[in-house]
Amino acid sequence: MRKGFLLLAALSGFLAVALGAFGAHGLKQVTTPEMIDIFNLGVEYQFYHTFALIAVAFSGHWLKSRLIDWAGYLFLLGMVMFSGSLYLYVLVGSKWTGPVTPMGGVCFLLGWLFIAVAVWRNRVVELDD
Repeated sequence: MRKGFLLLAALSGFLAVALGAFGAHGLKQVTTPEMIDIFNLGVEYQFYHTFALIAVAFSGHWLKSRLIDWAGYLFLLGMVMFSGSLYLYVLVGSKWTGPVTPMGGVCFLLGWLFIAVAVWRNRVVELDD
């Protein structure tokens, strides 16, 4: 198990729940429904990739590949860049974050691709019944 990724996933999950609650309750009086939808998209992708980090943490038991570690780093970077840029855009109006968002999406894509390659390259020992 990759304990560091599991710890970061737990913290990310906590943060995603807190930010989701803030988006659902705290933003209603200060911004538009469109901006709340943008904020919630950041929360949604943070949650998806929190679960991906959990998978990375536990995959160490079966997959001995540095690509799995790189996938975890890419998921973390993607959360910061993709979700973080959406949070900043909504909360402080930082339009300069616009180009950062798709770079975070590329990090997510690469993370998933790295997991796929690690699985593809891994020799699996089949257990007979």
